[in-house]
Amino acid sequence: MTDSKVSPANETPETPGTGEGGEVRTSHAGNPAEDATRPDQVDESPAARAAGAARREALGRVLQQHGALIVLAVLVAVGSVAFDFFATAENAASVVVSSSFLAVIAIGMTFVIISGGIDLSVGSLFVLGGVLAAYGSQAGAVVALLLPLVVCGTVGLVQGLIIARTGMAPFIVTLAGLLGVRGLMLAISDEGATTYLVKDAAFARLGQGELLGLTYPVYIAGVLALLGMLLLQRTGFGQNVFAIGGNEHAATLMGVPVARTKVLVYLMSGLLAGLAGALNAARLSSGVTILGIGLELDVIAAVVIGGTLLTGGAGSVTGTVSGVLLLGVIQSLINQVGDLTSSFQQVVSGGFLALVVIAQRLLSKAQRLT
Repeated sequence: MTDSKVSPANETPETPGTGEGGEVRTSHAGNPAEDATRPDQVDESPAARAAGAARREALGRVLQQHGALIVLAVLVAVGSVAFDFFATAENAASVVVSSSFLAVIAIGMTFVIISGGIDLSVGSLFVLGGVLAAYGSQAGAVVALLLPLVVCGTVGLVQGLIIARTGMAPFIVTLAGLLGVRGLMLAISDEGATTYLVKDAAFARLGQGELLGLTYPVYIAGVLALLGMLLLQRTGFGQNVFAIGGNEHAATLMGVPVARTKVLVYLMSGLLAGLAGALNAARLSSGVTILGIGLELDVIAAVVIGGTLLTGGAGSVTGTVSGVLLLGVIQSLINQVGDLTSSFQQVVSGGFLALVVIAQRLLSKAQRLT
């Protein structure tokens, strides 16, 4: 009788792919394609990529808004170490006082550029305001202050109406304003031969009086900067300015009063340019006719260096103030060197402006990519 070995009926042979109870075993060994798709080996998850993009966007926003302040702090630190006189209170007061008139004009220019426009007439309005203030001082301090405000504000209003109602390019309109206002100033001053002197002592004190070592125009500029910040950031008018500069067509569809807002920003620019000219005349006790040539370029440079986009839609008054002070510190450093002429400031300012515009362009591209 032959013994035979019988396998149980319910016993199944094991296969490489199954285990006890039919449990499937998956092996990744020796399969590079499957190894590459394992979740624990993914280099960067979507959440991590989104977080990185948000960080880069935040960094770009900080550099755009506060880049001038950072550079200003660096230059002040370097100047304080390199030059003994630079860090003195006397030099700091000199920089702030000389920058106050530019700051007053730059506040108005900030609103204009954020709205997507430009105002080339502010330099001529500055000179005209000074001449009118000195001329009006013969009738008292009130006339000396109101006359340049009324005339320069009217010029800004007319320019704003032309730009808003006809759709003409702000560059062309304000360039015509630059030439026309300069001609009006020369006509009033007999081709520059007549220099009007400030006759009213009270008006002269407005530009020459001091408080805590700083002249009154510094405090006026500070108050205007604070009001400008509140107006731009905390009011509907400020949001309208941003909306128009960002996308004028979309702002129109949203019901933003585009024409009225444009008129107001150019009116503001003209008023502040005239006020700066009047304050400068009070400081000098005369309406000097040779000032203001090329001032509009310094104003635009300060605003753009402060982080306001030339294309509009982004900017801040705080950045503009930083840009103004940065230009003042550069001039002070050049004076400290001694071997360089004041014209070298234009070279440095132009270099700064070019770098800022390039940086703004790169940051805008980076933000679009994210």
